[in-house]
Amino acid sequence: MPLDPAEDDQSLGGVHIKYLHHCPRQLWLYMRGYRPEARSDLVAFGEVVDETTFTRRRDIDLGEARIDWVTTGAIVHETKSSRTPSAAHDAQVRHYCLLLERRGINVRGGIVHYPLIRRTTDVPWDDEARDLAEAAEEEARAVIIADAPPDRLARGKCRGCSYTDYCWGD
Repeated sequence: MPLDPAEDDQSLGGVHIKYLHHCPRQLWLYMRGYRPEARSDLVAFGEVVDETTFTRRRDIDLGEARIDWVTTGAIVHETKSSRTPSAAHDAQVRHYCLLLERRGINVRGGIVHYPLIRRTTDVPWDDEARDLAEAAEEEARAVIIADAPPDRLARGKCRGCSYTDYCWGD
């Protein structure tokens, strides 16, 4: 079984938080080694968008998480191929802010970039954002250690998800 973030404060990455907010069942399955993303055209498309946008930036590898880039003044930047801003994207940026803060960096906030729609959203970093990030970690750990998977979402929310076959297959 993969690394158990339920036991290690520093091992929850952005993908864990994104999956928690997108679909807790997806997080639970991911942590048990079910990883259909490699066969997903949407995931491949997102990787192309990431690799061909903002090409002068460098990823920041924290071990458990990989931040797209951080600018002067400790502003976290994340690029998404989605055409629709999402609470999951903001939660992922807040998680990165928390990870950097734990490393002694005075983080100012974050920005989510949506190059396909030429839009950005600001993600503030303050006491409320920190509380949300810490609560998301606790919730993710609870999902991860659960004996059974969380209920599946309504089928309409699963459009484009690489886990659809597992949840809705015959």
